[in-house]
Amino acid sequence: MKEKKGFWDDSRGITSIEIVLILVVIIALVVIFKDQIAAIVEKAFQSITANTDAIID
Repeated sequence: MKEKKGFWDDSRGITSIEIVLILVVIIALVVIFKDQIAAIVEKAFQSITANTDAIID
């Protein structure tokens, strides 16, 4: 019984598991909202380009 208690009390691997789970959630969100993210980035670059053209001209 003492071995089982030691196994459950051991928290050395918790941080690596947490990091992997966070990465999985982030990747899933990027895959789900890929089109929306691409549209936002495209609008941002268009705005930057338009503002740059206005400053240069």
